Order: sequence, then C-alpha cells, then structure tokens
Amino acid sequence: MTGRNEKELEGVSLLGNQTNVYRADYAPEVLETFPNKHPENDYFVKFNCPEFTSLCPKTGQPDFATIYISYVPGERMVESKSLKLYLFSFRNHGDFHEDCVNIIMKDLIRLMDPKYIEVWGKFTPRGGISIDPYCNYGKKDTLWEKVAFDRLTHHDMYPEKIDNR
Repeated sequence: MTGRNEKELEGVSLLGNQTNVYRADYAPEVLETFPNKHPENDYFVKFNCPEFTSLCPKTGQPDFATIYISYVPGERMVESKSLKLYLFSFRNHGDFHEDCVNIIMKDLIRLMDPKYIEVWGKFTPRGGISIDPYCNYGKKDTLWEKVAFDRLTHHDMYPEKIDNR
C-alpha cells in the first residue's frame, strides 16, 4: 500500500478534522499544502466549486458562481478541504467577480508556486447579465508561460449557449 506518511502530511490539519470552523470572512490563511509525489510529471489537477458565493461590493447582494480551478503542480499541492474552507470564506466578502477570480489565483500561486494555474468564474446572471471572468498564470521563463499566453488568447473560442446554465 502506498499512502502518505506522517512527514508528508505535516501541516495538513483540516482533513478529517470534525471541528472545522467555516469562516464567513475572507481567510486565505486556512489554505494548506502537501508535497507533490510526482513533481517530475506535468499533469492537471482540477477543482469545481459549484456553490461559490460572494457579495457585490456596491449593493451587498449575493453573487453565485461555479469556480473552476485547474493547475499543474510543482513541488506543493493544495489540500482540497482547506480549499473548500477558503472558497467558503468569500461568503461575506465584497468584491467584483473579476477581483474574486484574480484573488483566488494569486493566493494559490503564493501558496503552491504551481507551474501553471487558471481560474474561471461562471457567475449566474443578476440583472439580466452574467459575467464569466477567466485568469491564468504560467511560471516565468518556462514553457508554461507560453501555455498561459496561448490559453488566454484562445480562451472561450466556442462560447456556450445561454440555455446550459
């Protein structure tokens, strides 16, 4: 059996903890990482958060979205329960949609130093319009920097139909 030993799980305290506090204020400090067992391999890790909520900074009205996070890990990976608690911490956070996805991406870059990451927010319509901001990052001076540019310039070339929300 190939599991993680205690040293590899050092710093991971939220997984399996039944007494977690669900913060209702922006809390990047809840994010945790663990070592990537395969840093020599390039592979994507993808997360979907279909119940993301934040607040409009002007009206205080709730905004709802599915947040998609895809990244190619380097030496560290984000622990999924801490990511869930982190995303939940936006619940009472007031920021525009574009700011939320960029904040999420930058916090994860600081946390993990991934080779590549992208964050896409698909917000439900409010006032008859939806906003779907996308941002990405490729590690400077690597092939992932070019991948980031290519993915950004070709992002959403085939927009979805409005009936699939």
